[in-house]
Amino acid sequence: MRIHQDWNTDGFGHPTVDDHLGPFPGRGFLRAVTPKVELVEGDDALLALERAEDGTVRMAGRSSLTDYHSPRGSRVPALVAEWWRRQEPGTKLEWDSLPRRAAGVVEEGLALAGADPGTRQTAVAAVLHLPATYAEYLQMVGKKERHEIRRKARRYDRELGEAIIRTEHGAGWGFEEFVRLHRLAAGAKGRFMDDQTEALFRRLADLPGWRVDLLGDRGGKATACVFGYSDADSYYLYNSSFDPAHSRSSPGVVLLSSMIEKAVSEGLSRFDFLKGDETYKRRLGAVHRPLYTVSCRK
Repeated sequence: MRIHQDWNTDGFGHPTVDDHLGPFPGRGFLRAVTPKVELVEGDDALLALERAEDGTVRMAGRSSLTDYHSPRGSRVPALVAEWWRRQEPGTKLEWDSLPRRAAGVVEEGLALAGADPGTRQTAVAAVLHLPATYAEYLQMVGKKERHEIRRKARRYDRELGEAIIRTEHGAGWGFEEFVRLHRLAAGAKGRFMDDQTEALFRRLADLPGWRVDLLGDRGGKATACVFGYSDADSYYLYNSSFDPAHSRSSPGVVLLSSMIEKAVSEGLSRFDFLKGDETYKRRLGAVHRPLYTVSCRK
């Protein structure tokens, strides 16, 4: 076992324990969001960790920013066991946002080390499994939701013009529009996009796979934006913003339904709304994916 801080390690080439986790267990994302990492590497296994000032060890990437955590490799239990045996008395482990298989291998490793871990479900992600066509999707969500999607799209077209989706990559015009609209939001959502958070999102925007999709109006300004990530088979919706001046025209809903249609047209099989059990996600056809926290104290 080797403990180091070399982000260039080949360990990030090992597969994650669970599938369909997007960018979150990847080197680029974790490097962008983690101030100080502790990489634990063994034979065909990697753990990316960070220690809080109180000594609590968490998986790299705090839970408010990181929707999925997972160890990497085929020999994770053995590595977890060896690492835990070396920890000082009083060490607390709190690994959150773990899908079921990832939580299982962590539990197995701690048990191998003689520990008694506790596992509890602490969150859910919401995942929409996409059919082959958008027409099939509209049938899937049912008559009521299908009517609402079409009604809001017609009203948007009538009040703001044709709903045109643009996809932008990098921290350019699209990113600036996303930030601008985010800061127009009232309350905590608007305050969230401070200078530090903007700098973090800017780092992510310049990484491969990240994108901003915008809904435009007649004046050339965006009325709604989504900041997300896509790979070969999935789209992950990380954050969104819209212009409250146009709230009557439901730009956020129109953009979201248009993004689902776009994901279908791109041949994707999953549209991941990520953490949260908001009602609108279920109305749009998403199902819950349970996420667990494994805890242990030395």
